[in-house]
Amino acid sequence: MQQPQTVPTGEATAPWWRDAVIYQVYIRSFADGDGDGMGDIAGIRSRLPYLRDLGVDAIWINPWYVSPQADAGYDVADFRDIDPRFGTLADAERLIEEAHRHGIRVIPDIVPNHTSDQHEWFRAALAAGPGSPERQRYVFRPGRGPGGEQPPNNWISNFGGPAWTRVAEPDGSPGEWYLHLFAPQQPDLNWANPQVREEFESILRFWFDRGVDGFRIDVAHGLVKDPELPDALAPQGSGYVYPDGEHPHWDRDEVHEIYRGWRRIADSYPGERKFVAEAWTDTPHRLAHYVREGGLHTAFNFDFLQCPWDAARLREVVDRTTATLGGVGAPATWVLSNHDVVRHVTRYGRPPVDWRPGMLFRPHGSLDLELGTRRARAAALLMLSLPGGAYVYQGEELGLPEVEDLPEELLQDPTWERSGRTERGRDGCRVPIPWSGLRPPFGFSADGGPAQPWLPQPESWKDLTAQAQQGDPNSMLELYRSALRIRREHPALGEGDLHWEDTGEGVLSFRRTPGFRCVTNVSGQPAQLPPHNGVLLASGALDDGLLPPDTTVWLQV
Repeated sequence: MQQPQTVPTGEATAPWWRDAVIYQVYIRSFADGDGDGMGDIAGIRSRLPYLRDLGVDAIWINPWYVSPQADAGYDVADFRDIDPRFGTLADAERLIEEAHRHGIRVIPDIVPNHTSDQHEWFRAALAAGPGSPERQRYVFRPGRGPGGEQPPNNWISNFGGPAWTRVAEPDGSPGEWYLHLFAPQQPDLNWANPQVREEFESILRFWFDRGVDGFRIDVAHGLVKDPELPDALAPQGSGYVYPDGEHPHWDRDEVHEIYRGWRRIADSYPGERKFVAEAWTDTPHRLAHYVREGGLHTAFNFDFLQCPWDAARLREVVDRTTATLGGVGAPATWVLSNHDVVRHVTRYGRPPVDWRPGMLFRPHGSLDLELGTRRARAAALLMLSLPGGAYVYQGEELGLPEVEDLPEELLQDPTWERSGRTERGRDGCRVPIPWSGLRPPFGFSADGGPAQPWLPQPESWKDLTAQAQQGDPNSMLELYRSALRIRREHPALGEGDLHWEDTGEGVLSFRRTPGFRCVTNVSGQPAQLPPHNGVLLASGALDDGLLPPDTTVWLQV
């Protein structure tokens, strides 16, 4: 068994995770090592040199556990083994070891809100019947109405439809209902049960013992439910906001006791293990509760991801985030895209819209891909110059847009069916990324494997492959490589200060100590560059002392 280790070079002055750049590997779609059309651990191992050269500090890997794949691996049947589609436990251990040799840490996903309905615990719960200890690990309740024919309450699944499914009891009679805040194949665990807490603490130790450097926590805000299971006061998406901590199943105060226990486990291992929470909260101060002293290390900043391309609103989000998290001693964590949202090249190429609950961005208006790409380049430099850490979603360094025309018969996200085929779901941001060649599958499968990728790639991606962009100073890939190299080398970048400078409406400009200034022109007109000693990097060509619209520049001052 591999011993945990510390992998960065150089003398650290603060824990690595406070300003790390972490690359999200959506394992199904990153690289296929065995030629079956689906990404796997062998594929990740084959691309570690690419990730090293890109300049990231760590990789976050979406769930690789044994799973029926009803929700792309977020329905876990065995948390201590690897799904055969992706490899073996030995493959995972080799990946961790090899990544560490490249100076890259490894952070798997952990899914504590629910299991698969094929998990041995849930199968035992169905077999044992009402009132059994096995059912106490999940949220089972009798139904309402005559014969218990109605769900126990009015909660709605995040994927659409009711959040309850009725089971047949061992004798075949209609029985209790179980809670699933996501798909019916994902029954929610009962975190009031000590066995659940003990099991997940054991799972954390199992993987820490194998050298992983932390975990991304899925649905970190959803573990604890009101024991009375009251009806929701307003329909999901209505805009109603509960008083702090009073939502019946989201962001309840009791969840923090669980994470304080997890933090103690992480701190007992060498090498500064870390957690990052996927925690959706109504206000920044509620998010700060997750990263208080003794709690989790970091949490995703979805306010920044959802912010439109507007200077005033971007500045407001940056100020609110840094002030709120800094108030509890935690760093900000910036992100532009992930496996659950429309890629930001596409978002920025359309008129701004308000997001719907559940991270849904419903496109409207025509797409200007050139505009979206230009803004995405500018946004990348803005994000990577802010204090704290950042996440890069695979393919954003290639400038990949959302694939919006996948044939309906190929859609696999459960949102599609659960919404009555009204929401296409998240498959468009999950299409396998292009590596090389002039036609699909663009080198996705090792040795040109015969299988087609599990989702088809557009022909238009031939100009966006990693191979096509390699060495092109104007490409998105080389922009990211340059930005990450400068970020590592410049003493002002990473964690530290930020001081805004007034440079006119529609322009974001701030200094960082020592000797760095970032200027982003969000307006529709060229802006005058402030005095500087040199240009470190620009997202687009400068025009004789002017910063064009939708462009960011890093200046030495």
